[in-house]
Amino acid sequence: MFKRFGSAAVILTSLILTISCASKKTTPDAAAGGPEGGKMDAAIGSKDMTFDATGSDGGNIKGLHTVHFDYDSATLSSNTRKDLSDNAEWIKNNTKVTVQIEGHCDSRGSVEYNLALGERRAKAVKGYLTSLGIDSKRLTIISYGEEKPLATGDSEDAYAKNRRANFVPLGQ
Repeated sequence: MFKRFGSAAVILTSLILTISCASKKTTPDAAAGGPEGGKMDAAIGSKDMTFDATGSDGGNIKGLHTVHFDYDSATLSSNTRKDLSDNAEWIKNNTKVTVQIEGHCDSRGSVEYNLALGERRAKAVKGYLTSLGIDSKRLTIISYGEEKPLATGDSEDAYAKNRRANFVPLGQ
């Protein structure tokens, strides 16, 4: 009798695991816990990339600037606000472009903490850009935490370069 119930339990457990482990598609915002509740406009991913894939980090997109943050902060400095005003003009002049704001951190802190801090930075930037008249539907955010550094090493200079939000145009 145990064999009959035991094998039924194994089959039932296997079925439950198969169903619960079915793959789910996630958007970059979902992976980073983005504010859109994990939902990204499907049209964004289907747009052709016509800009430098490194975005403002590459320095090849005239008028679109990476902004930097102080240590352990998502506060926008006056210099950052000036750069963001310039970025807002670029976004307004490129009406068919959706821009992804990427939040980054230096290597200090845990992975979880840095992902949350990168998200706060991206949200602060998005909030400021929307206050300047940019439609929030044209802006998406993602946090990479410490995963995509611009500079390596344990110097303050390297840390400062990595504490940033950069901008990647997603299509035109």
